[in-house]
Amino acid sequence: MSLYYEDEYVSLYHGDCLEEWAWLDAHVLITDPPYGRNWKSGSGMTNAEGRGKGSKAHGGILNDKDTTARDAALDLWGPHKPAIVFGDPLIQQPPRAVQALVYIKPIDAGIKGARAGFRRDVEMVYLVNPWTSGVGGSSSALHSSGLVAGPRGIATRYGHPHAKPVDVLQSLIARSPEGVIADPFAGSGSTLVAAAEVGRKAIGVELDEAYCEKIANRLSAQPLVRFS
Repeated sequence: MSLYYEDEYVSLYHGDCLEEWAWLDAHVLITDPPYGRNWKSGSGMTNAEGRGKGSKAHGGILNDKDTTARDAALDLWGPHKPAIVFGDPLIQQPPRAVQALVYIKPIDAGIKGARAGFRRDVEMVYLVNPWTSGVGGSSSALHSSGLVAGPRGIATRYGHPHAKPVDVLQSLIARSPEGVIADPFAGSGSTLVAAAEVGRKAIGVELDEAYCEKIANRLSAQPLVRFS
């Protein structure tokens, strides 16, 4: 693993998070790991590129054949520090999950593969390990103000088919304990960008160098002045 990008807030490593462990020095884990559903996509009907073109086929996500990579990373993280882990509703929840939230995607999501007239437009967000408990609080249904597809959608802008919106991640960060954020499956880099924009330090790891480049470009394009 090698340090690929670094600025005042973010350190991004290119490599396998199961082999090098700089991210384990963080205090809160927030990640969108391979779900274990062996996802692939043919060319589609969504206008993901704009200019009237449909979406391109995608060969899949590394280590997505099962939940081995996700669970191994959580084993390394251990049982004592809080973690937030995205997942598929039909795939087994991560070990030590204590509560499940729901990310309700924007109105243009989940069109392909709809069954019985229902879009595939929700994902799970699991709270793992110890979290403070109490009475009341915010809704466990998370929403984004952005779109998924089309030339303005997050998948197009961030260059990753499963990119998560920054506003959803900032909501999760706002409810997390203080300290450095870790994302060992950085993907499009949304967790790292969200952390930096609110003045939180973050450590990311990404196995695919092509996505490391996209993340570095996103981070380097961020405003020099960030607000905490």
